[in-house]
Amino acid sequence: MTLKKTVDRPLEAADIRGNWATLMLPINDDERIDFTRLADEIDTLIGFDVDGIYSNGTAGEFYNQTETEFDQIQALLAQKCRTAGMPFQIGVSHISPILSLERLKRSLKWEPGAVQVILPDWFPTTEAEQIAFLRKMAAVSETVRLVLYNPPHAKVRLTPEEFGRLKEAIPQLVGVKVLGGDLNWYAQMRQHMADLSVFVPGHFLATGVREGAHGAYSNVACLHPKVAQDWYNLMQTNLETALEWETRIRQFITECIAPFITGNRYSNQACDKFLAVVGGWGTVGSRLRWPYLSIPESEAGPVREAAKRLIPEFFTPGENR
Repeated sequence: MTLKKTVDRPLEAADIRGNWATLMLPINDDERIDFTRLADEIDTLIGFDVDGIYSNGTAGEFYNQTETEFDQIQALLAQKCRTAGMPFQIGVSHISPILSLERLKRSLKWEPGAVQVILPDWFPTTEAEQIAFLRKMAAVSETVRLVLYNPPHAKVRLTPEEFGRLKEAIPQLVGVKVLGGDLNWYAQMRQHMADLSVFVPGHFLATGVREGAHGAYSNVACLHPKVAQDWYNLMQTNLETALEWETRIRQFITECIAPFITGNRYSNQACDKFLAVVGGWGTVGSRLRWPYLSIPESEAGPVREAAKRLIPEFFTPGENR
């Protein structure tokens, strides 16, 4: 079973578990964020009873917002989540460490359970620079904990041992979002990252749970947040069946989604928003903000039919689906 939801205090590592849905931005043809559709999206995610919601990940296009828009997004998310008792994290990431720090300062008034950060990304950081960055962020965040997002395309990809050293230097670092790896990587994770909440890619989540990881800020939740939550709950009661689901989910990603990325045709965030169109659970749409290319929604039909064959659980008629 998932832990009782916590919204009245900062999240610790033990609180950060399960299937967290990403907040994706509905972008109109004029490049403006559609805040009406964004509010509807938050309501839908809350209605699906996911383990938590986070803003301003890659799929939330954190790199392509004005600071006024950033504030509007976080205020809306915080108001709705606190009213509903839904845990939430705010992504304060920015390519500029100074702007990331300013986003963090402004976010404290919304009382998120934690804030997500990336390492400064224009030039690869040394470990000393990583510690200097995170220490200042921690000093400003005070009781609000930090979650480090270290994606596959980051300038510096950290090892489990390096994550462990960062945790030792920065006690307020309570979680990480990582690519994961093979069984040797998980062995290193268990050795060096025992005090961190470790989130792996959504389509590897059952394997991750088996090996000691704790959840996903999930691309599978982009396809359908409710079914992704059902899948995570299944892992707690019937891991063998959940692993069988994973085999088919990974086949779907490999055969139907990865080809859009091959040859740098489209970005990961384009695929995440496209998954939401394929899943048909909301009205986010596939459009990314300029200059990034969006996968045409006309491509969704054939992909949806393939998904229905491979992972019919995501398209079974029922409540909230």
